[in-house]
Amino acid sequence: MTLRLALLFCGLFLTTTASAAERPNILWIFSEDLSPFMGCYDDPINAGHTPSIDALASDGVLFKRVFVPAPVCSACRSAIITGVMQTTTGTHQHRSGRYTNGEIVPERLKIHLPNNMKPIPELIREAGYFTFNSGKDDYNFDYDRRELYTVGNRPDYRAGMNGWQGNTAHHNMSITEDTWNARPDKNQPWFGQIEIKGGKANAKYVRAGDKLADTDVPLPPYFPDTPGHRASWTMHYNAARGADARVEAILTQLKEDGEFENTIVFFFSDHGSNHSLRHKQFCYEGGVHVPLVIQGNHPALQAGTVRNELVSGLDISATTLAMAGVTLPDYLDGRDLFASDYSPREHVISARDRCDYTIDRIRTVRTDQFRYIRNFYPERPMMQPQYRDKKIEVRDIKRLHDAGELTEYQEQHWFGVRPNEELYDLAADPHQINNLANDPMYQAELTRHRSILDSWIEETNDQGQYPESAEQLRATFELWKDKPIFRDAKVNPEYDQFRD
Repeated sequence: MTLRLALLFCGLFLTTTASAAERPNILWIFSEDLSPFMGCYDDPINAGHTPSIDALASDGVLFKRVFVPAPVCSACRSAIITGVMQTTTGTHQHRSGRYTNGEIVPERLKIHLPNNMKPIPELIREAGYFTFNSGKDDYNFDYDRRELYTVGNRPDYRAGMNGWQGNTAHHNMSITEDTWNARPDKNQPWFGQIEIKGGKANAKYVRAGDKLADTDVPLPPYFPDTPGHRASWTMHYNAARGADARVEAILTQLKEDGEFENTIVFFFSDHGSNHSLRHKQFCYEGGVHVPLVIQGNHPALQAGTVRNELVSGLDISATTLAMAGVTLPDYLDGRDLFASDYSPREHVISARDRCDYTIDRIRTVRTDQFRYIRNFYPERPMMQPQYRDKKIEVRDIKRLHDAGELTEYQEQHWFGVRPNEELYDLAADPHQINNLANDPMYQAELTRHRSILDSWIEETNDQGQYPESAEQLRATFELWKDKPIFRDAKVNPEYDQFRD
């Protein structure tokens, strides 16, 4: 039987003949802030130091080029949990439409999904699965967590308050409750999410004797060479090693509980590194390129498979539903990666909008060879006020800027007017330093990528093209106004209307 026919047969079997008890368990190991700095991704620093993730990849399917819908957690998680771009559902502004300081936002400020749209866990639960989320939600739309997850509704969760951040006890990796072990019927299939802190864990979980020194990792050329930048950049490589230890603990628990053999494991992240600038919250490769490994006892998951086509983080959503035997809703933006009629993408689009209080709008198109970026606020520099202004790497850049000690590129990149458009040949320029947008030799490529983005904005009615309401901005202002990092900075003029 050909692989194509096998996949078709498998899909029909799951959808039409399998009872709930015969379906596979599905686990999302959903990391925060983690770039693919791992041996299986050919990273020279961490080669041999991420054995659990590497083994998961060698026993399953490794996707080399996966790009998430947004380079910040709540917008990206809102997209992945629905399978629809955050710019379509209006969940694109980071941490919007939710309660603050223990108060639920008024009904007029809540963000509601369309009536026909349900989050992935809810669809899977309706198909007969036990569901749980041992960790973070961070979804920007209004929902009742009790409809998504069978367990995990602790006293610190209040229905309708969609800012629920999860049970932090599981960050210490004690999988004893609110997971597969909590289901009354041990024959019932389960779908679960386990958050690992990934890039936010710093070096906390690195195995003994495996921690890198700050001088062990070379800096990219867009960062100045300072002790602070070296420490911050190295921290993420250590965090990848720590994430590997967390993955090992989860897989070990699955095996000890007799759940591993019938469980399909997805390992991925919500976006790239948070430890240095230009990655998290920005649309370069470092912000949206993430790991994805899928492993399990399934005909489509042939051990040692490496796939190099362009993949969207939204394909995780569609593939999960398909493996659970759920008919895919027609509104999904994602594709089942193992469908008999699967067609690889020609491009992946990602989007950044307001992050915390920093107002911006960036759109990007990733094709096979190029990354195109459009900055809708070019006059607002990369170093406009942001939540991490107290971090050493930000203070270092500002200090060197004041002293006139940045390189010409660093000075322009961090403090100058941003270009309206950026175009990078990723094979020749992996650091995305040489902007080809004004190069006559690349005008055809610029026009092609510009057209892709223009068509997407129009066809999807990209909600980022409409200004955020004054009421929503006031809610953001009220959340940050008393914090010195906001109060003492010259933040976006949109907030001036709320100042005394």
